[in-house]
Amino acid sequence: MKTTIPDELKADIPANKLGKLFAATPVIMTVIATMLAGLASSEMTRAQYDRSLAAQQQSKAGDQWSFFQAKKLRSALQRNTLDMVENTSEVHPLNVEGLAALLSSGKAQAVLASDDGKRALKALQTGELPQIPPAPAMDAGIKAALDALHEAKPDATVLALLAPVSEKSLADALQLSEDRARASDAATAPISQALDTIEKELVRQKSLLSVPDAAVTVLSRDFTAARLRVNSVRYDTEARLNQAVANIYELQVRKSNVSAERHHNRSQRFFFGMLAAQMGVIIATFAMAAKQRNLLWSLAAGAGVVAIAFAVYVYLYV
Repeated sequence: MKTTIPDELKADIPANKLGKLFAATPVIMTVIATMLAGLASSEMTRAQYDRSLAAQQQSKAGDQWSFFQAKKLRSALQRNTLDMVENTSEVHPLNVEGLAALLSSGKAQAVLASDDGKRALKALQTGELPQIPPAPAMDAGIKAALDALHEAKPDATVLALLAPVSEKSLADALQLSEDRARASDAATAPISQALDTIEKELVRQKSLLSVPDAAVTVLSRDFTAARLRVNSVRYDTEARLNQAVANIYELQVRKSNVSAERHHNRSQRFFFGMLAAQMGVIIATFAMAAKQRNLLWSLAAGAGVVAIAFAVYVYLYV
């Protein structure tokens, strides 16, 4: 936007301070209008960015919910299979000594002698996996918002609890949740690999027998039942960790949407302020060509003051 004062009008403007103010008014109003237009555009850009960010966060939350559902389903399948095994045959606590004596290959023996192998055997005996460090204390606002989310309270309630929570706090909580999930994977992956090796060797040993051996059959069945129990616990643990990550993403989605709505509202208000400043430009231009300049100049100045005051209000309080 560019304002040019015709030479004919410049000749009619008094040479005193008031005249200089008359001449500068359209320029000042133009600067204010341009500034407000830039602020409106900037706020709209930030609103679009936050909407895009919310969409990305929702996609990541969806991935975590998919992992959660898949692992809960796997856990249920493992438990159902274990129930079938226990109800159709006699299952005993796993005979670790007998298992170690049966597995004769060097690779299997090396696995059993390793720390991972010992942890795997302990997991088969107890049905429990190594404990990961407990989650650190969570921000009170995030915890309250998560509780409201779990209780399916209205979005307005969740947003009210989430309002004082900073984006950094949410990002830190998400990082901690993802770190716990990775720590769980790191703790259970070697155990699962050791169990895979043991199972393959157990199957190989059974295939070498020309005549089925009752002791080997019982040992294999007990191993299968113990591993089903371990797998069920592992999938349940991983599902809970994925759920915790998904919940933090859900809070981030809501936070980003609120921020986008705020920037959108600010953009609209800055646009209204720009219109007021443009009206001031038009009135100030007319004032230089009119006889009753004081009234029109006052209206132009008033429009400029209103535009500036409105912009300051929006910037500070909206």
